[in-house]
Amino acid sequence: MWTLLARLGAFVILSSAAAWAAQPLTDDQINEVCTLPTLSGPALADRMPVIPAASLTEDQKLAVAEFAKTRKEDGSGPVFGPYVDLLRSPQVLASSVSLGNYLQFNSELVPKIRQFIMVLTARQWSQEYMWSIHCPAALKAGLNPETAKALADGRRPAKMEEDEGIVYDFLDELRRNQSVSDATYEKALAKFGEKGIIEVLAMHGYYTYLSMVLNATRHPVSSNRKPGLPLFPH
Repeated sequence: MWTLLARLGAFVILSSAAAWAAQPLTDDQINEVCTLPTLSGPALADRMPVIPAASLTEDQKLAVAEFAKTRKEDGSGPVFGPYVDLLRSPQVLASSVSLGNYLQFNSELVPKIRQFIMVLTARQWSQEYMWSIHCPAALKAGLNPETAKALADGRRPAKMEEDEGIVYDFLDELRRNQSVSDATYEKALAKFGEKGIIEVLAMHGYYTYLSMVLNATRHPVSSNRKPGLPLFPH
């Protein structure tokens, strides 16, 4: 009898959890997941603020115009985020935008996995700007809030979907060991194919690169976003 009741109880709990997970998250719920207690202390000055329009070189003006053709403004100007910093080298900006547009908007990886890789990378680099943008986007794309919370804490999420777990293990192993074992590689190959593996690697590498730029230049979180990704303890 007790075994039957326990099973029924577990069924009710799982059913309720599944029903809750199927409901779209509200903005308040997303903010609760993505905004964590921050470290105390004054904000560090932005080392590469927006370049005034009157100070742009001809190459920079051309790069801004090309950027605006493919990306919408986020409220802070025609160039935003790490692209503000990359504008110091217009050629680097142009090349970066081309790759970034493909990976974020046209990759064969499903949107949830794209965003999962972005938030995983943002957490590895404690990159607040990137986290503030992509954690909410990941939840809207279907990432479980508990998975996002675990990533924010620096923990391996306990209940990932199969594709998420394969990506997590692949990138975590690569980061820790600078290589990937045959067993881990074969799982990724079976799930994503060779093209998918390259796109997982490209996505992780690209957002690692942007995180390095943002961290080095101390790029601030946008005024319409909430910070909340404290550094890992050392």
